[in-house]
Amino acid sequence: MSELDLFETDRLVLSGWRADQVDDLVRLHGNPNVSRYLTSSGDPWTREQAAAALAGWMGLFNERKLGKLRLTRKSDGAFIGRAGFGIYPPTGEPEIGYALFEEFHGEGYATEAAAGLRDWFFQAGRGEHFIGFADTRNAPSLAVLRKIGMEPTHIDIEPGGLSCQFHIYRRSDWHAR
Repeated sequence: MSELDLFETDRLVLSGWRADQVDDLVRLHGNPNVSRYLTSSGDPWTREQAAAALAGWMGLFNERKLGKLRLTRKSDGAFIGRAGFGIYPPTGEPEIGYALFEEFHGEGYATEAAAGLRDWFFQAGRGEHFIGFADTRNAPSLAVLRKIGMEPTHIDIEPGGLSCQFHIYRRSDWHAR
């Protein structure tokens, strides 16, 4: 593992980003099929948007050891997407999120990354709970939240304008596993 690697799962390495990796984020979120569930417009990200997101994630990681992390596959080092924790602006709660390149959908990588993040969050004492949400039309993403044991709470419009199903995972749920 490198100095940016945070932890590993069976098949993945979750690591911090470097500023020179913005092109990878542009490739990921510049794909309309990946970005369609990220904002109400569904527009692919520009290089400027990707650079701003990357700077924010790197800053959050430096400040709080949270942030969206780079996902690479152990077997070949392929960059497959991103997953991690942001801070939900309206409430300040940690929120889990993930996005993978289309060719890696359906392989169980999002669930593996999310389960690893869940365990890392509680093992590291990051908080008493975190939230997650997904566009109500995004059945695969909603399934990931359920598979890692998150409890649905309500449907609401998130700041990006999407109608989302919200979930919560509490430390007490994790201890009960």
